[in-house]
Amino acid sequence: MAKKRYDLIVIGSGSGALGAAFRIKNDGWKVAAIDSLPFGGTCAQRGCDPKKILVGAAEIIDRIERMSEKGISGSSKIKWSDLMKFKNTFTEPVPDSRTQSMKKAGIVPINGRAKFINENCLEVNGEYLETKKILLANGAKPVPLNIEGEEYLTYSDEFLALNELPENIIFVGGGYISFEFAHIAARAGSSVTILHRGERPLEQFDKDLVGLLMDRTKEIGIDLQLNTDVNKIEKNGNEFIVHGKTNGEKQTYKGELVVHGAGRTPDIDDMDLDKGNVKFDKKGITVNEYMQSVSNENVYAAGDASGSPGLPLTPVAGMESRVAAHNILNGNELKPDYSATSSVVFTLPPLASVGMREEEAKKQNIRYKINYQETQGWYSSMRIGEQHSAFKVLIDEENDTILGAHLLGDHYEEVINLFAMAIRFGIKTKELKKMIYAYPTRSSDVVYML
Repeated sequence: MAKKRYDLIVIGSGSGALGAAFRIKNDGWKVAAIDSLPFGGTCAQRGCDPKKILVGAAEIIDRIERMSEKGISGSSKIKWSDLMKFKNTFTEPVPDSRTQSMKKAGIVPINGRAKFINENCLEVNGEYLETKKILLANGAKPVPLNIEGEEYLTYSDEFLALNELPENIIFVGGGYISFEFAHIAARAGSSVTILHRGERPLEQFDKDLVGLLMDRTKEIGIDLQLNTDVNKIEKNGNEFIVHGKTNGEKQTYKGELVVHGAGRTPDIDDMDLDKGNVKFDKKGITVNEYMQSVSNENVYAAGDASGSPGLPLTPVAGMESRVAAHNILNGNELKPDYSATSSVVFTLPPLASVGMREEEAKKQNIRYKINYQETQGWYSSMRIGEQHSAFKVLIDEENDTILGAHLLGDHYEEVINLFAMAIRFGIKTKELKKMIYAYPTRSSDVVYML
Protein backbone atom coordinates (compact mmCIF):
# COMPACT_ATOMS: atom_id res chain seq x y z
CA MET A 1 0.00 0.00 0.00
CA ALA A 2 1.28 3.46 -0.90
CA LYS A 3 2.14 5.64 2.06
CA LYS A 4 1.58 9.35 2.54
CA ARG A 5 4.54 11.01 4.24
CA TYR A 6 4.62 13.80 6.79
CA ASP A 7 7.15 15.38 9.11
CA LEU A 8 4.70 15.51 12.03
CA ILE A 9 1.36 13.91 12.71
CA VAL A 10 -0.68 15.23 15.61
CA ILE A 11 -3.43 13.06 17.08
CA GLY A 12 -6.18 15.31 18.43
CA SER A 13 -7.28 18.87 17.73
CA GLY A 14 -7.66 20.48 21.14
CA SER A 15 -5.33 22.52 23.33
CA GLY A 16 -2.76 19.77 23.62
CA ALA A 17 -2.55 19.28 19.87
CA LEU A 18 -3.07 22.29 17.64
CA GLY A 19 -0.70 24.66 19.46
CA ALA A 20 2.16 22.34 18.56
CA ALA A 21 0.81 21.70 15.06
CA PHE A 22 0.74 25.41 14.16
CA ARG A 23 4.12 26.09 15.80
CA ILE A 24 5.84 23.28 13.93
CA LYS A 25 4.09 24.05 10.64
CA ASN A 26 5.40 27.61 10.91
CA ASP A 27 8.89 26.12 10.93
CA GLY A 28 8.30 24.61 7.51
CA TRP A 29 7.36 21.05 8.45
CA LYS A 30 4.70 19.06 6.63
CA VAL A 31 2.02 18.52 9.28
CA ALA A 32 -1.24 16.57 9.52
CA ALA A 33 -3.78 16.55 12.36
CA ILE A 34 -6.02 13.55 12.96
CA ASP A 35 -9.19 13.51 15.03
CA SER A 36 -12.00 10.96 15.16
CA LEU A 37 -14.39 13.68 16.39
CA PRO A 38 -15.19 17.11 14.93
CA PHE A 39 -12.11 19.32 14.98
CA GLY A 40 -11.69 21.70 17.88
CA GLY A 41 -11.20 19.45 20.90
CA THR A 42 -13.23 18.75 24.01
CA CYS A 43 -12.91 22.06 25.85
CA ALA A 44 -14.33 24.27 23.13
CA GLN A 45 -17.15 21.95 22.09
CA ARG A 46 -17.98 19.38 24.76
CA GLY A 47 -16.33 20.59 27.96
CA CYS A 48 -15.22 23.68 29.82
CA ASP A 49 -16.45 26.38 27.42
CA PRO A 50 -20.07 25.24 26.95
CA LYS A 51 -20.23 24.22 30.62
CA LYS A 52 -19.30 27.76 31.69
CA ILE A 53 -22.14 29.13 29.55
CA LEU A 54 -24.59 27.00 31.54
CA VAL A 55 -22.93 28.03 34.78
CA GLY A 56 -23.46 31.66 33.79
CA ALA A 57 -27.21 31.09 33.55
CA ALA A 58 -27.26 29.24 36.88
CA GLU A 59 -25.40 32.15 38.49
CA ILE A 60 -28.26 34.47 37.63
CA ILE A 61 -30.82 32.18 39.25
CA ASP A 62 -28.62 31.71 42.29
CA ARG A 63 -28.06 35.46 42.69
CA ILE A 64 -31.78 36.21 42.48
CA GLU A 65 -32.55 33.58 45.11
CA ARG A 66 -29.84 34.83 47.47
CA MET A 67 -31.07 38.41 47.14
CA SER A 68 -34.72 37.55 47.69
CA GLU A 69 -36.20 39.96 50.25
CA LYS A 70 -33.01 42.01 50.09
CA GLY A 71 -34.39 44.40 47.50
CA ILE A 72 -35.14 41.80 44.85
CA SER A 73 -38.65 40.41 44.45
CA GLY A 74 -40.13 37.92 42.02
CA SER A 75 -38.31 35.00 40.44
CA SER A 76 -36.79 33.83 37.21
CA LYS A 77 -36.17 30.44 35.65
CA ILE A 78 -33.97 28.79 33.07
CA LYS A 79 -35.60 27.82 29.80
CA TRP A 80 -33.29 24.96 28.95
CA SER A 81 -34.05 24.70 25.24
CA ASP A 82 -33.27 28.39 24.70
CA LEU A 83 -30.13 28.12 26.81
CA MET A 84 -28.98 25.23 24.59
CA LYS A 85 -29.61 27.31 21.48
CA PHE A 86 -27.46 30.08 22.97
CA LYS A 87 -24.74 27.57 23.88
CA ASN A 88 -24.80 26.20 20.33
CA THR A 89 -23.96 29.61 18.90
CA PHE A 90 -20.54 29.14 20.51
CA THR A 91 -19.96 25.45 19.88
CA GLU A 92 -21.41 24.79 16.42
CA PRO A 93 -18.99 27.08 14.50
CA VAL A 94 -15.91 25.51 16.11
CA PRO A 95 -15.26 22.51 13.82
CA ASP A 96 -15.49 24.48 10.60
CA SER A 97 -13.49 27.37 12.04
CA ARG A 98 -10.69 25.07 13.24
CA THR A 99 -10.67 23.13 9.99
CA GLN A 100 -10.41 26.27 7.91
CA SER A 101 -7.65 27.72 10.09
CA MET A 102 -5.66 24.49 9.73
CA LYS A 103 -6.09 24.43 5.96
CA LYS A 104 -5.09 28.09 5.73
CA ALA A 105 -1.92 27.33 7.66
CA GLY A 106 -1.19 24.32 5.45
CA ILE A 107 -1.97 21.67 8.08
CA VAL A 108 -3.75 18.66 6.60
CA PRO A 109 -6.91 17.78 8.61
CA ILE A 110 -7.83 14.08 8.63
CA ASN A 111 -11.01 12.82 10.27
CA GLY A 112 -10.65 9.27 11.52
CA ARG A 113 -9.30 6.97 14.22
CA ALA A 114 -5.53 6.40 14.13
CA LYS A 115 -3.71 3.16 14.93
CA PHE A 116 -0.02 2.37 14.95
CA ILE A 117 1.45 0.11 12.28
CA ASN A 118 5.03 0.55 13.48
CA GLU A 119 7.13 3.18 15.26
CA ASN A 120 6.79 5.72 12.45
CA CYS A 121 3.62 4.71 10.66
CA LEU A 122 -0.08 5.12 11.42
CA GLU A 123 -3.17 3.71 9.72
CA VAL A 124 -6.24 5.93 9.34
CA ASN A 125 -9.31 5.10 7.26
CA GLY A 126 -7.39 2.34 5.49
CA GLU A 127 -4.48 4.64 4.53
CA TYR A 128 -0.90 4.38 5.80
CA LEU A 129 0.69 7.61 6.99
CA GLU A 130 4.44 7.64 7.56
CA THR A 131 5.99 10.41 9.66
CA LYS A 132 9.17 11.50 11.41
CA LYS A 133 7.46 12.60 14.62
CA ILE A 134 4.09 11.96 16.29
CA LEU A 135 2.36 13.98 19.01
CA LEU A 136 -0.35 12.12 20.88
CA ALA A 137 -2.83 14.60 22.32
CA ASN A 138 -6.16 12.89 21.83
CA GLY A 139 -7.54 13.61 25.28
CA ALA A 140 -9.59 11.46 27.62
CA LYS A 141 -12.87 9.58 27.78
CA PRO A 142 -15.14 8.46 30.65
CA VAL A 143 -13.57 5.69 32.69
CA PRO A 144 -15.42 2.35 32.32
CA LEU A 145 -17.41 1.46 35.44
CA ASN A 146 -17.72 -2.22 34.54
CA ILE A 147 -21.21 -2.55 35.99
CA GLU A 148 -24.36 -4.16 34.65
CA GLY A 149 -26.42 -1.63 32.69
CA GLU A 150 -23.47 0.68 32.01
CA GLU A 151 -24.89 1.30 28.52
CA TYR A 152 -27.66 3.38 30.11
CA LEU A 153 -25.24 6.03 31.36
CA THR A 154 -25.28 9.50 29.82
CA TYR A 155 -21.84 11.07 29.38
CA SER A 156 -20.81 14.67 29.97
CA ASP A 157 -20.78 15.59 26.27
CA GLU A 158 -24.30 14.22 25.92
CA PHE A 159 -25.48 16.14 28.97
CA LEU A 160 -24.18 19.34 27.38
CA ALA A 161 -26.27 18.58 24.28
CA LEU A 162 -29.61 17.85 25.99
CA ASN A 163 -32.48 19.73 24.38
CA GLU A 164 -34.61 19.18 27.46
CA LEU A 165 -33.55 18.71 31.06
CA PRO A 166 -35.23 15.80 32.87
CA GLU A 167 -37.02 16.36 36.16
CA ASN A 168 -34.95 13.74 38.02
CA ILE A 169 -31.22 13.24 37.45
CA ILE A 170 -28.74 10.90 39.13
CA PHE A 171 -24.99 11.56 38.94
CA VAL A 172 -22.63 8.64 39.50
CA GLY A 173 -19.40 9.88 41.09
CA GLY A 174 -18.56 12.94 43.16
CA GLY A 175 -15.94 14.77 41.12
CA TYR A 176 -15.81 17.98 39.07
CA ILE A 177 -18.31 16.89 36.45
CA SER A 178 -20.99 15.71 38.86
CA PHE A 179 -20.80 18.71 41.16
CA GLU A 180 -20.72 21.31 38.40
CA PHE A 181 -23.54 19.75 36.40
CA ALA A 182 -25.58 19.03 39.54
CA HIS A 183 -25.42 22.69 40.59
CA ILE A 184 -26.52 23.74 37.11
CA ALA A 185 -29.36 21.21 36.95
CA ALA A 186 -30.63 22.08 40.43
CA ARG A 187 -30.80 25.79 39.53
CA ALA A 188 -32.66 24.79 36.36
CA GLY A 189 -35.34 23.06 38.43
CA SER A 190 -34.33 19.39 38.34
CA SER A 191 -34.32 17.06 41.33
CA VAL A 192 -30.72 15.90 41.63
CA THR A 193 -28.90 13.05 43.39
CA ILE A 194 -25.13 12.49 43.57
CA LEU A 195 -23.85 9.01 44.42
CA HIS A 196 -20.22 8.94 45.52
CA ARG A 197 -18.39 5.85 46.69
CA GLY A 198 -15.87 7.63 48.94
CA GLU A 199 -16.17 9.25 52.36
CA ARG A 200 -15.95 12.71 50.83
CA PRO A 201 -16.13 14.11 47.30
CA LEU A 202 -13.64 16.37 45.52
CA GLU A 203 -10.71 14.75 47.29
CA GLN A 204 -8.12 16.94 45.52
CA PHE A 205 -9.48 20.01 47.32
CA ASP A 206 -9.26 21.27 50.90
CA LYS A 207 -11.48 19.16 53.14
CA ASP A 208 -12.83 22.08 55.20
CA LEU A 209 -13.91 24.06 52.15
CA VAL A 210 -15.35 20.95 50.54
CA GLY A 211 -17.39 20.50 53.71
CA LEU A 212 -18.87 23.98 53.34
CA LEU A 213 -19.59 23.34 49.65
CA MET A 214 -21.33 20.11 50.60
CA ASP A 215 -23.51 22.08 53.02
CA ARG A 216 -24.47 24.48 50.23
CA THR A 217 -25.03 21.58 47.83
CA LYS A 218 -27.51 19.98 50.21
CA GLU A 219 -29.12 23.35 50.97
CA ILE A 220 -30.17 23.82 47.34
CA GLY A 221 -31.86 20.42 47.39
CA ILE A 222 -29.22 18.10 45.98
CA ASP A 223 -29.30 14.66 47.61
CA LEU A 224 -25.63 13.84 48.26
CA GLN A 225 -25.07 10.18 49.10
CA LEU A 226 -21.54 9.25 50.23
CA ASN A 227 -19.99 5.81 50.79
CA THR A 228 -22.29 4.58 48.02
CA ASP A 229 -21.13 1.98 45.50
CA VAL A 230 -23.19 1.70 42.32
CA ASN A 231 -23.33 -1.84 40.96
CA LYS A 232 -26.23 -1.96 38.52
CA ILE A 233 -28.46 0.24 36.36
CA GLU A 234 -31.83 -0.96 35.06
CA LYS A 235 -34.20 0.61 32.55
CA ASN A 236 -37.90 0.54 33.33
CA GLY A 237 -39.86 2.36 30.64
CA ASN A 238 -38.78 6.00 30.70
CA GLU A 239 -37.16 5.59 34.09
CA PHE A 240 -33.80 4.22 35.25
CA ILE A 241 -33.25 2.37 38.51
CA VAL A 242 -29.78 2.61 40.02
CA HIS A 243 -28.84 -0.12 42.46
CA GLY A 244 -26.09 0.41 45.00
CA LYS A 245 -24.91 -0.03 48.55
CA THR A 246 -24.53 2.75 51.12
CA ASN A 247 -22.30 1.70 53.98
CA GLY A 248 -23.03 -1.88 52.98
CA GLU A 249 -26.82 -1.51 52.89
CA LYS A 250 -28.67 -2.01 49.61
CA GLN A 251 -30.27 1.10 48.13
CA THR A 252 -32.13 1.99 44.95
CA TYR A 253 -32.50 5.37 43.28
CA LYS A 254 -34.83 6.32 40.43
CA GLY A 255 -34.32 8.96 37.78
CA GLU A 256 -34.98 9.85 34.18
CA LEU A 257 -31.28 10.32 33.48
CA VAL A 258 -28.14 8.75 34.94
CA VAL A 259 -24.97 10.74 34.26
CA HIS A 260 -21.42 9.41 34.38
CA GLY A 261 -19.34 11.67 36.62
CA ALA A 262 -16.88 9.11 37.98
CA GLY A 263 -13.71 10.27 36.27
CA ARG A 264 -11.96 10.03 32.91
CA THR A 265 -9.14 7.96 31.46
CA PRO A 266 -6.75 8.55 28.50
CA ASP A 267 -8.42 7.79 25.18
CA ILE A 268 -5.61 5.59 23.87
CA ASP A 269 -6.58 1.96 24.44
CA ASP A 270 -7.49 1.12 20.81
CA MET A 271 -4.44 2.65 19.10
CA ASP A 272 -2.26 -0.48 18.99
CA LEU A 273 0.42 1.37 20.93
CA ASP A 274 2.45 -1.81 21.34
CA LYS A 275 3.00 -1.92 17.59
CA GLY A 276 4.41 1.58 17.82
CA ASN A 277 6.66 0.64 20.74
CA VAL A 278 4.85 3.25 22.85
CA LYS A 279 4.86 2.41 26.53
CA PHE A 280 1.75 3.36 28.49
CA ASP A 281 -0.20 2.62 31.66
CA LYS A 282 -3.54 3.66 33.12
CA LYS A 283 -2.27 7.24 33.55
CA GLY A 284 -1.47 7.58 29.84
CA ILE A 285 1.58 7.58 27.58
CA THR A 286 4.70 7.12 29.69
CA VAL A 287 6.80 10.21 28.99
CA ASN A 288 10.09 11.61 30.23
CA GLU A 289 10.59 15.13 31.55
CA TYR A 290 10.57 16.49 27.98
CA MET A 291 7.12 15.06 27.10
CA GLN A 292 8.81 12.39 24.97
CA SER A 293 7.84 8.73 25.03
CA VAL A 294 10.32 6.74 27.11
CA SER A 295 10.20 3.87 24.61
CA ASN A 296 9.83 5.53 21.18
CA GLU A 297 11.94 8.66 20.71
CA ASN A 298 9.82 9.75 17.75
CA VAL A 299 6.65 10.04 19.85
CA TYR A 300 5.67 12.85 22.22
CA ALA A 301 2.47 13.24 24.23
CA ALA A 302 0.60 16.14 25.82
CA GLY A 303 -2.56 16.76 27.79
CA ASP A 304 -4.85 14.04 29.09
CA ALA A 305 -3.28 11.40 26.81
CA SER A 306 0.08 11.74 28.52
CA GLY A 307 1.05 10.18 31.83
CA SER A 308 2.71 13.41 32.96
CA PRO A 309 2.26 14.75 36.51
CA GLY A 310 0.22 17.69 35.20
CA LEU A 311 -3.40 18.16 36.21
CA PRO A 312 -6.03 17.23 33.57
CA LEU A 313 -6.74 20.86 32.69
CA THR A 314 -6.90 22.72 29.38
CA PRO A 315 -4.16 25.27 30.24
CA VAL A 316 -1.85 22.43 31.30
CA ALA A 317 -2.45 20.65 28.00
CA GLY A 318 -1.62 23.84 26.14
CA MET A 319 1.60 24.31 28.10
CA GLU A 320 2.67 20.71 27.52
CA SER A 321 1.92 21.11 23.83
CA ARG A 322 4.24 24.14 23.62
CA VAL A 323 6.97 22.20 25.45
CA ALA A 324 6.59 19.23 23.12
CA ALA A 325 6.70 21.47 20.03
CA HIS A 326 9.89 23.16 21.21
CA ASN A 327 11.58 19.84 21.88
CA ILE A 328 10.47 18.29 18.60
CA LEU A 329 12.02 21.23 16.75
CA ASN A 330 15.11 21.84 18.85
CA GLY A 331 15.89 18.62 20.66
CA ASN A 332 15.05 17.98 24.28
CA GLU A 333 15.76 21.28 26.00
CA LEU A 334 12.51 22.44 27.59
CA LYS A 335 10.71 20.92 30.58
CA PRO A 336 7.10 21.61 31.64
CA ASP A 337 6.59 23.79 34.70
CA TYR A 338 3.58 22.70 36.73
CA SER A 339 4.15 25.08 39.62
CA ALA A 340 1.19 27.17 40.76
CA THR A 341 -1.44 25.46 38.61
CA SER A 342 -4.87 26.76 39.64
CA SER A 343 -7.88 24.48 39.64
CA VAL A 344 -11.54 25.46 39.98
CA VAL A 345 -14.79 23.59 40.51
CA PHE A 346 -17.41 25.84 38.91
CA THR A 347 -20.15 25.21 41.43
CA LEU A 348 -22.14 28.03 43.02
CA PRO A 349 -20.19 29.25 44.88
CA PRO A 350 -17.02 28.17 43.03
CA LEU A 351 -14.26 26.27 44.83
CA ALA A 352 -10.71 27.24 43.83
CA SER A 353 -7.31 25.88 44.76
CA VAL A 354 -3.62 26.38 44.02
CA GLY A 355 -0.47 25.00 45.62
CA MET A 356 -0.22 22.76 48.65
CA ARG A 357 -2.96 21.44 50.87
CA GLU A 358 -2.44 20.94 54.60
CA GLU A 359 -1.74 17.23 54.19
CA GLU A 360 1.03 17.91 51.68
CA ALA A 361 2.67 20.61 53.80
CA LYS A 362 2.74 18.31 56.83
CA LYS A 363 4.47 15.57 54.85
CA GLN A 364 7.19 17.97 53.69
CA ASN A 365 8.07 19.01 57.23
CA ILE A 366 7.79 22.71 56.40
CA ARG A 367 7.34 25.34 59.08
CA TYR A 368 4.12 26.97 58.04
CA LYS A 369 1.10 28.76 59.40
CA ILE A 370 -2.52 28.47 58.34
CA ASN A 371 -4.91 31.35 57.95
CA TYR A 372 -8.42 29.91 57.83
CA GLN A 373 -11.72 31.68 58.21
CA GLU A 374 -15.30 31.47 57.06
CA THR A 375 -16.21 34.76 55.41
CA GLN A 376 -19.99 34.88 55.17
CA GLY A 377 -19.77 37.81 57.59
CA TRP A 378 -17.41 39.78 55.36
CA TYR A 379 -18.83 42.66 53.36
CA SER A 380 -17.93 41.00 50.04
CA SER A 381 -20.19 38.05 50.93
CA MET A 382 -22.90 39.89 52.86
CA ARG A 383 -23.68 42.32 50.06
CA ILE A 384 -24.71 39.44 47.77
CA GLY A 385 -26.29 37.24 50.42
CA GLU A 386 -23.59 34.56 50.23
CA GLN A 387 -23.80 32.30 53.28
CA HIS A 388 -21.09 29.80 52.30
CA SER A 389 -17.66 31.32 51.75
CA ALA A 390 -14.25 30.78 53.28
CA PHE A 391 -10.52 30.76 52.65
CA LYS A 392 -7.49 28.80 53.79
CA VAL A 393 -4.00 30.10 53.04
CA LEU A 394 -0.78 28.27 53.91
CA ILE A 395 2.25 30.52 54.44
CA ASP A 396 5.90 29.47 54.72
CA GLU A 397 7.01 31.04 58.01
CA GLU A 398 10.70 31.11 57.08
CA ASN A 399 10.36 32.65 53.60
CA ASP A 400 7.10 34.60 54.02
CA THR A 401 5.84 33.07 50.77
CA ILE A 402 2.54 31.37 50.00
CA LEU A 403 2.56 27.59 49.88
CA GLY A 404 -1.10 27.12 49.00
CA ALA A 405 -4.41 28.95 48.77
CA HIS A 406 -7.92 27.49 48.88
CA LEU A 407 -10.98 29.67 48.34
CA LEU A 408 -14.73 29.17 48.36
CA GLY A 409 -16.90 32.08 47.31
CA ASP A 410 -18.31 34.26 44.59
CA HIS A 411 -15.63 35.38 42.08
CA TYR A 412 -12.89 33.51 43.93
CA GLU A 413 -12.26 31.61 40.68
CA GLU A 414 -10.64 34.88 39.56
CA VAL A 415 -8.92 35.76 42.85
CA ILE A 416 -7.12 32.40 42.89
CA ASN A 417 -5.01 33.66 39.98
CA LEU A 418 -3.46 36.31 42.24
CA PHE A 419 -2.34 33.61 44.64
CA ALA A 420 -1.05 31.49 41.73
CA MET A 421 1.03 34.41 40.51
CA ALA A 422 2.40 34.98 44.00
CA ILE A 423 3.39 31.32 44.34
CA ARG A 424 4.93 31.07 40.89
CA PHE A 425 7.10 34.17 41.27
CA GLY A 426 7.80 33.86 44.98
CA ILE A 427 6.12 37.13 45.94
CA LYS A 428 6.27 37.61 49.70
CA THR A 429 3.09 38.24 51.64
CA LYS A 430 4.46 41.56 52.92
CA GLU A 431 4.60 42.75 49.30
CA LEU A 432 1.06 41.56 48.58
CA LYS A 433 -0.12 43.51 51.62
CA LYS A 434 1.44 46.69 50.22
CA MET A 435 -0.74 46.48 47.12
CA ILE A 436 -3.52 49.03 46.79
CA TYR A 437 -6.42 46.97 45.49
CA ALA A 438 -9.51 48.33 43.81
CA TYR A 439 -12.28 48.46 46.40
CA PRO A 440 -14.83 47.08 46.97
CA THR A 441 -13.75 43.98 45.06
CA ARG A 442 -13.15 40.36 45.93
CA SER A 443 -9.45 40.86 45.22
CA SER A 444 -9.29 43.40 48.05
CA ASP A 445 -10.06 40.47 50.38
CA VAL A 446 -6.55 39.13 49.72
CA VAL A 447 -4.92 41.46 52.27
CA TYR A 448 -7.12 40.09 55.06
CA MET A 449 -6.34 36.50 54.08
CA LEU A 450 -2.61 37.02 54.72
